[in-house]
Amino acid sequence: MAAFDQAPPVVDPGDGPRWREVLTREEIRDLVAHRDLRSVLSIAIDWGLVFASFALVATWPNPISLLAALFVVGTRQLGLAILMHDAAHHSLFRNRRLNDLVGNWLCAYPVWADVGPYRAYHLRHHAKNWTAADPDIGLVQPFPITRGSLLRKVVRDLTGRTGWKRAKATLRRDLGLSTGRQSRTLGGVRNLGGVAATNLALFGLLAAVGHPALYLLWVVAWFTTFQLVTRIRAIAEHAMAPDPLDPMRNTRTTLAGPIARLFVAPNRVNFHLEHHLLMTVPHYGLPRLHAMLRERGALEGAWIARSYLGVLREAASRPA
Repeated sequence: MAAFDQAPPVVDPGDGPRWREVLTREEIRDLVAHRDLRSVLSIAIDWGLVFASFALVATWPNPISLLAALFVVGTRQLGLAILMHDAAHHSLFRNRRLNDLVGNWLCAYPVWADVGPYRAYHLRHHAKNWTAADPDIGLVQPFPITRGSLLRKVVRDLTGRTGWKRAKATLRRDLGLSTGRQSRTLGGVRNLGGVAATNLALFGLLAAVGHPALYLLWVVAWFTTFQLVTRIRAIAEHAMAPDPLDPMRNTRTTLAGPIARLFVAPNRVNFHLEHHLLMTVPHYGLPRLHAMLRERGALEGAWIARSYLGVLREAASRPA
């Protein structure tokens, strides 16, 4: 697409787009304000659902409970990654040292991520969205694809093939052997310390309550359902943009009810257009931003999908 070779449009703050005109400076200041206890609550909910899933399988070990737990745990792993994403924007906690500390030890490290490398890579995505320099462009360029192609991707995710590929790439990154999207300046085994420590702590806690085998649920979810919901997130956020040069139509918000938020869209990740418009608004402020823009007519013509199922249908709409 020719748009990949063009820079994103430069908007004069004094002559801003419609969405800025409907918000006062005081409202924006309030939207980006840190509410530390709300971040604590989000972290507690994510980990609470993880441990509730462990308890479900320990109490009623059967295929149905195991399948449900795998999807809830995988989605909460994405939820922790979303909170790491907030930390990358310095939006998780007011104190920046606490922001990075908690963002790593309670959110990023358990799911084999790291705020530092992610921050540098992710801010490039915001600056270069839908251009050749966007580090995420490869995630969305192929779409739409055929239904068979999407099904094969889902199968690769749920059978662990995607997860195994990601694990090898992440290990190379941490050892300093990668030049990929989140490459490290300094490599070495020490980069695995946080991941190893947090996962050992999780295993130790489960062993202490008499269920060490439940740790496999965490690992299997990371290799399977976490990869699937991460793929769905990437498709929903930017794939098949109607106008790559229009900030209101190169990033999608997908409406999500309680079931979708539980199994696909944790921590308000579905409000991605709003996040790109004001990227330092914490996750819990995005629904309010969406409501304000919608009520004031600023989302007319914006790229908003009614459901994740509808997004996936569009993603698989290319004829075979």
